[in-house]
Order: sequence, then structure tokens, then C-alpha cells
Amino acid sequence: MTDLTVKISSLTLKNPIMPASGTFGSELAPLLDINRLGAIVPKSITLSERGGNQTPRVCETDGGMINSIGIQSKGIEHYIANILPSYQDFEPPLIASISGESIEEFENLAERLDREPSVAALELNISCPNLRDHGQAFGMSADTTYQLLGKVRAVTTKPLIAKLTPNVTRIQDIAEAAERGGADALTVANTFLAMAIDTESRKPRIGNVMGGLSGAAVKPLIVRFIYQVHQATNLPIIGSGGVMNGQDAIEMILAGASAVQVGTATFIQPNAMNTITDEITDYLVRHHISAVKDLIGQVNLD
Repeated sequence: MTDLTVKISSLTLKNPIMPASGTFGSELAPLLDINRLGAIVPKSITLSERGGNQTPRVCETDGGMINSIGIQSKGIEHYIANILPSYQDFEPPLIASISGESIEEFENLAERLDREPSVAALELNISCPNLRDHGQAFGMSADTTYQLLGKVRAVTTKPLIAKLTPNVTRIQDIAEAAERGGADALTVANTFLAMAIDTESRKPRIGNVMGGLSGAAVKPLIVRFIYQVHQATNLPIIGSGGVMNGQDAIEMILAGASAVQVGTATFIQPNAMNTITDEITDYLVRHHISAVKDLIGQVNLD
């Protein structure tokens, strides 16, 4: 009997597989066994209603896709009244992804969701622009990351997961700042800033000109980030970026991830997360490994 359970701070997940924020909804229930997931991560929520970016918002690339949705949201009150109840009959713990344009917005969201018993943990999307710092993402500055985590930590007792941006010089510095600020875990990482041009029209293929690159093409970069962050901090890591199958998930776990998020693969195959979970089990059986947690950070460097 293989043991797929993993720990993310105080959360015990039945397996290491969960969706990446923005790539999943309860509408997938007819196509995917949601109760088999390790955790549920709905789309990021903002304090107030947001319309999102101009279209087109998504385009395919070689080995991936670029998206620039703009965190379209109906606001926190709608989220609490409508989104959270839509998941109440499912078993996996719900991790709420929150996004703000200021540290104060992150504080307000965390304080509001701290009172919601259906929310098991908070994932802080610190990859979004800080409007008080000339649009630079919160997670591009170690000082700002430390300040943001400290402020949010003061208003909630729920586990805090900082979702890091890969668009930095040294991701280890940001990870260490998040740990000092009070993060309980790290998601490594968000999408890579990218651009594609239609050579016939000579126009950008994304309405917002640039967007976030995800998919198989970014996986080797994410594996490297996971390995570096695992060496730099003591926090559990959720790997995110380019997981298309069970082997990809195992690769991230060997690099140091305790759990793995799946995004682009779900657009290709809606039940991809269930398939990936089965493939992890097959790997463990084939290698006579009793528990997936025994693989965390066990890359062989000899």
C-alpha cells in the first residue's frame, strides 16, 4: 500500500496534487474526481471587482501557452457568498489564492478570509503589481516581500503560502524574505513574463502585449528554482509550472517540492490531475517506495 500523504505546514494532504490558481473550477466536476485532489485552489480573489485585461488573453506557443487574464474578479463578498459554497461538498482542503494592489489590500483580504472556516490556508499571489512601487511586483523585492508577509501574518492564523515570481535575479533571496516574514510554505513559481507576435499582422498575440508563459517549456526552469529554494529555506515547497504527467511531478518532488500544482495540463486534458496522481502511485510501486514523502529533495547528486 503506497502512502501519498504530504504535509504543507499544518495541512495534511491525501496526495501532492492540486490545481494552480486560475486553471480550475467546480465546473470540472463532471470530468474530474475533485475528491481525489490533495487540495482545491480556486481562481485568485481581489478585494474589489475587476474586469481583467483586454482580449485576446491567451495564445498557444511551442511547448506552452501565454495568458494575461488580469485576475478578473467579482470581489471578496461575491467570493464568500458564491465561490466558497460551491466547494463545500468536496473533501480536499481549500486554499484561497488572494491578490492585491497594495499591502493593505492583502491585509484586508486575509483578515476577512480568516473568519471563513471553509478556507484551510491562504496563497498570497505576490507576483501581482504593487501600484505604490511603480507597478513592480511585490515578489520582485525582498524587502517588500518581508513587509507584506509580516503584515498579513499579523491578521490571520491560517497557514500562509507565498506564491513566488520567477522573474527575479535570485529567487532564493525572495524565498528567504518570505520565510522571515512569516510564510508557512512557498509556491515555486508563477508564470514567466513573455511575449509573442503574429508575424502576418505584426501585432502582439496577447491584447496586453505581454503575459505569463506556462506549460511544458518552463518545467526545467521551475525544477531548478525548486532545487535552489529547497537549499535556501526550511519551508515546504509547492512546485508549479510545466507539470504534464506523473514523471514531471516526481521530478519536482525529487528537487525539493512537497506538493505540485497542475495548470496547463488541465486545459489539454480535464482529468489530468487524476491521471498524474495514478502515475505517481505507479512510480512508487515500480521503485518499491512506500511513501511519496520519502522522495522529497532526494535528487541523487553522486
